[in-house]
Amino acid sequence: MSDLGFTHIALTARDPGASAAFYARYAEMTVVHDRTDASTGHRVVWLSDGTRPFVIVLIQSAEVTPKLDGMAHLGVAVASREEVDRRCDLARSDGRAVRGPFDYGPPVGYWAFIPDPDGHNLEISTDQEIELAVETVAHPEGPRG
Repeated sequence: MSDLGFTHIALTARDPGASAAFYARYAEMTVVHDRTDASTGHRVVWLSDGTRPFVIVLIQSAEVTPKLDGMAHLGVAVASREEVDRRCDLARSDGRAVRGPFDYGPPVGYWAFIPDPDGHNLEISTDQEIELAVETVAHPEGPRG
C-alpha cells in the first residue's frame, strides 16, 4: 500500500542524533529509520510518535536554514495543561529557553515553544481543537456514529 496524504516534514540538523534525543525527550518520538545517505554521506533520521503515518525527517547539514523560528513551529498535542507545564519545567531544568506557556483559549489552547538544538520551535499544546475543526469540515452533517 502506498502512503497517501501528508506524510512528513524535513528539517536540516547539524547533529541528527542530538535532535532525535530532543524530540524523544520533549515530544515522545522514536527513531523509525536511520541511515547514512550514500551519495552525500549525511545522516538521515526519521522520527515518529506512532499515532499516525507521519514522520519528521532530520537531514544532517553543516548549515541549518531555514529554521522554524519566530512563530513557525512543529506542534505536538498533549493530554493536559499539567503535561504542558511538566515538559516546560523539564526543558527549563535542562537549560533550554522556553517561551510560555500561554493560555489563548479556544481554539488555540494552552501552549509553549521549546527550541530544538538547531533553533527549530517545538510547540507543546493542549486544547487546540484541531480534530474538532477537521471533523466539522469533513463531516458537516455532524459527528460520525
